Amino acid sequence: MTMARQWSMAAIGPKDFAIRTAAIAEPGHGEVRVRTEAVSLNYRDKLVLESGMGLPLDYPFVPASDMAGVVEAVGPGVSRFKAGDKVISTFMPGRIEGKGLGDARNPPYRTLGGAHPGVLSEYVTFPADWFVAAPKTLDAGEASTLPCAGLTAWMALIESGSLKAGEKVLIQGTGGVALFALQIARAHGAQTFVTSSSAEKRERLRALKADHLLPRDGWVEQLIDLTDGHGADHVLDIAGGAGFGEALKAVAVGGRVSLIGVFEGFEISGPASALLLKSPVVQGISVGHRRALEDFVRAVDSIGLKPVIDRRYRFEEADQAFAHLDRGPFGKVVIEF
Repeated sequence: MTMARQWSMAAIGPKDFAIRTAAIAEPGHGEVRVRTEAVSLNYRDKLVLESGMGLPLDYPFVPASDMAGVVEAVGPGVSRFKAGDKVISTFMPGRIEGKGLGDARNPPYRTLGGAHPGVLSEYVTFPADWFVAAPKTLDAGEASTLPCAGLTAWMALIESGSLKAGEKVLIQGTGGVALFALQIARAHGAQTFVTSSSAEKRERLRALKADHLLPRDGWVEQLIDLTDGHGADHVLDIAGGAGFGEALKAVAVGGRVSLIGVFEGFEISGPASALLLKSPVVQGISVGHRRALEDFVRAVDSIGLKPVIDRRYRFEEADQAFAHLDRGPFGKVVIEF
C-alpha cells in the first residue's frame, strides 16, 4: 500500500496539528487522483484548525481548501481530465453553477477543508467534477490562490457585480481577496480606492497601481471628497461587524456593497437611512461556483493577472505558514510541495 504524507489535526487545536501518513486512494468511478504541488491558505483554514467552526470533522482531519496539482490517474467514466493535466480545486464541490447547495434552514457551506476533507496532502483523490483546469500562465503556487480568494473577488465584481469601466471601487485591506479585487478592477478600467493602516503596505499598493490609498480610519469622508460626493459604485466590505455601517455611508446611490469578510464580527450593523435612501444592492459573497472559476481562469490567462504571494513555505513548514496568517499577510500565503 502506497502512503502519502499529509498535515492533519487529531483534535481541535494547533498542538495536535502534525505530519501524518495515510494510504493513497485509487480513483473510483468518476474520480481522479491528483499529486498536490501547492496549497494556498485562507484565514478560514486557521479558524477550522483552532476552533473547528462547529463543522462535523472526522479525525484525523486534513485542513485547507485551495490547491494546484497534476492529475496522475483517472477512474472509469472520467472525461474531463487525463493523466498529466494541471488542475486546481473548487472550494464548494458540487456547485457547478447558480445558487449554493442548501436551503433556508441549512445554508450552503459544504466546502473542501470543512464538510469535505482538505487538501494539505501529497495526494488527493476526489471526483473529477471537483476540479477545473489550471491557468496556463501561472506556476502552481500562483494557481493555488484562485479557488477561494480569487474567485470571491471575481464573483463580487464581475459575475454578480457586472463591473463597468470608469466605476469607482472601494477595497478594504491588503489580504488575498483585496489584492485580487484591485487587479481585477484595474484590468476592467475601474478607478480603485484601497484602505490600509500600514505605510509599508500602502507603498506596496502603489506598486500595484492603486489609484487612491486611504487610511483604515476616516476613509469614508476621504473617499466621498475624492469622488466629488459620488461615493463608491462598489464597496468590498471585508471587515463586517459595525464596519458595515461605513460601507453603507460610502456607497454611491444605486451602488453595490459586497459583504465578504467578518473580521469585526458576524453581526453586522449600519444606518437604515443610508440603506433606504441610496437603495444599494447588498450582496453576501460566499466564494462562487465552478463555471465562474473557469471564467476567471480564462481571464487570468487573457489579462496576465499575477496573484500576489506574500511568502511561499515548504510542505514541512505548514505550521509556520498558518502562523503567518496572524501577521496580516500582503496577499496570499502558499505552501509548496
